[in-house]
Amino acid sequence: MNIGEKVRGLVEYFRSEDFKITLILVKKSPLTVLGLALTIFLVLVAIFAPLIAPYDPIKQDLKNRLQPPSWEHPFGTDQLGRDIFSRVVWGSRISLFIALIVVAISFTVGTTIGIISGYFGGKVDEVLMRITDMFMAFPRLVLALAVAAALGPGLFNTMLAIAFVSWVYYARLARASTLQIREEVYIEAARAIGASDRRILFLHVLPMVIAPVVVQATLDMGGTILTAAGLGFLGLGVQPPTPEWGVMVSEGRRFITEQWWVSTFPGFAILLATLGFNLLGDGINDILNVRARR
Repeated sequence: MNIGEKVRGLVEYFRSEDFKITLILVKKSPLTVLGLALTIFLVLVAIFAPLIAPYDPIKQDLKNRLQPPSWEHPFGTDQLGRDIFSRVVWGSRISLFIALIVVAISFTVGTTIGIISGYFGGKVDEVLMRITDMFMAFPRLVLALAVAAALGPGLFNTMLAIAFVSWVYYARLARASTLQIREEVYIEAARAIGASDRRILFLHVLPMVIAPVVVQATLDMGGTILTAAGLGFLGLGVQPPTPEWGVMVSEGRRFITEQWWVSTFPGFAILLATLGFNLLGDGINDILNVRARR
């Protein structure tokens, strides 16, 4: 398929009844619109961080330390005189990067394990699901803390620790969907004409499993940002002077009673990012719900 055919296909989709129904469903849900707006805003801030941030996020200016919000420093300055607004803006890149990488790894690993487990069943299903149950027996943050402590602090280790405990939710969801799909008539027909298991998994099972897993991935973006911030707050995540929201909240907790702005603004950024992805995930779930289209 060349570029022209792809463009024509996209144009036809925008003109289709399915796209019109999607727009109607979005308009009917103000919370979905709010979630979409917050998510787009976060992405734009991350992309254009060098243009938005007025100062170097790691440059120290001890003469202006702990300055309250002003026209010169909209979010004030921290204990080292660094502009908090610039650090929050650049921190959006770090948080979004962590969320995207972690969700991509968890999505790929979890969906693959879930589909294989649900499709083949038997001993394969038993072994894979018991391993999944072992991971699910521990709270997500607690297990991530243990893995991060074992690996050591740092950006890469933070992503690895969160992905290590996040794939189980995708595996469970993909398995549940696969158990229903494998009994469908068209799967039996594919087997009857000699289609291989690999072909059935990729061409028939995976496309049907994707929708609920995508909803989980969208919801998990906010949870990943929150978990990464928690690790950073405890000193096991991204390390200073990198402008990461959790680290910024942790650094400002000593001044919370008098210099409230040091922790408040990065904490508010975490709140908005998490809220945006959660609302967007709920909205996508409603749109992809077949019953909502009847």
